[in-house]
Amino acid sequence: MDKITVVGAGHVGATSAMRIAEAELARDVVLVDIKEGLPQGIGLDQWESAPVRGFDTRLTGAQSYEDTSGSGIVVVTAGFARKPGMSRDDLVAKNAAVVSGIAAEIRDRSPDAIIIMVTNPLDVMAFVARQVTGFQRERVVGMAGVLDTARFRSFISLELDVSVRDIQALVLGGHGDSMVPIVSTVTVGGVPLTQLLSRERIEALVQRTRKGGGEIVGLLKEGSAYYAPSAAAAQMCEAIVRDQKRILPCAAWLEGEYGLEGLFVGVPCKLGRGGVEAILEVELTDEEQAALERSAAAVLETMESVRS
Repeated sequence: MDKITVVGAGHVGATSAMRIAEAELARDVVLVDIKEGLPQGIGLDQWESAPVRGFDTRLTGAQSYEDTSGSGIVVVTAGFARKPGMSRDDLVAKNAAVVSGIAAEIRDRSPDAIIIMVTNPLDVMAFVARQVTGFQRERVVGMAGVLDTARFRSFISLELDVSVRDIQALVLGGHGDSMVPIVSTVTVGGVPLTQLLSRERIEALVQRTRKGGGEIVGLLKEGSAYYAPSAAAAQMCEAIVRDQKRILPCAAWLEGEYGLEGLFVGVPCKLGRGGVEAILEVELTDEEQAALERSAAAVLETMESVRS
């Protein structure tokens, strides 16, 4: 790919740009931010690491979107961060305005791009981006389930003292407290998690996963997570650039899948060169389906506040 743009030079954006460059997913990575000198300084610092790390992707920073023209992927991380005691929903009004402006620039300068939304609340921000750009649903996707599933897997690893590589899991639904870890699909080295842990311990892990972002916000006092979110965004970029056909849980626009329609919500997606090339409908228990519907209802409620 010739060019990938990352919008927002905060911790998530800067770290995403670095991961993308080190993996050499594009010839050029452009880091955009409204703060004068910030993206240029970060981009230059990152590029100076190239001889040490051994990558040739060129990193540059910019205030304007002129240098982003013709991007194949745009990762959107810009926006206001959560603070202790602030829910994702509290961010809606401020970040909707930010994302609307960014989406207009993407539409005008990179009309063929695939948008990966990271800005929170990302399910709704993905909706805003799609509304403004008019892109087909395959080309707007939210980084939700990849991160949430990684957190779930990491907590299971700690609980069982086993390698994260051997844990397969799936987290669906909105990116927030209503997310739905699908316990019925979780395996550890092929063994169902339900055979390894009690119902009570599994429920504790589920609850920790739902509060995973808030746990980090509470510990940091200022700012929020960025290492895991940037890793998730970079994995999605790689799946698209290398046409890997990865099955990853992402926020996708639903048109009847899982009985849901007219919203972005986390579901298993096949990511490849075309973006969201397919949505997989896995069989859920009645309890899991009901939880997914409740999560979707929470996303729709927030969407309505944007519409109004």
